Order: sequence, then structure tokens, then C-alpha cells
Amino acid sequence: MDSADRIYRGSVRALSFVFVALGLAILAITLANGGGPLSMGVLLGVLFVAIGVARLWISGFLRDGTRGGKP
Repeated sequence: MDSADRIYRGSVRALSFVFVALGLAILAITLANGGGPLSMGVLLGVLFVAIGVARLWISGFLRDGTRGGKP
């Protein structure tokens, strides 16, 4: 794996963690201010967490062109 590929994968993972952290922060702030389960902040927070987790899962799942280490 060359350095450009490592930098790309690292930046994808870092951005994924940023999405998860933002989602958790949005959820915490919304719930602390009395937001209900269908409020915009809760929905956006859950969406951000889901996008971040999905990106992390996909980046590990499609490593080196294989599915979980299987050819």
C-alpha cells in the first residue's frame, strides 16, 4: 500500500469519527434542551452517527479490495 492510499484511508476514517462525534454532540444538546424523539436535532444526530458508523464499517469491510479478508 503506497503512502497516498494510506493517507486517503486515514482521512476517511478521521472524517468518519468526526461525523460520529458531531452526531453524538447534536443528540446530547438536543436531548439536554428537551427535544423529543422526533425533533430535528435527534433525527440529524442519529443520521450523522449512522453515516459515520457506515463509513467506518465500509472502510474496514472493503480493505484491500476484499470482503473482510476473503478473496
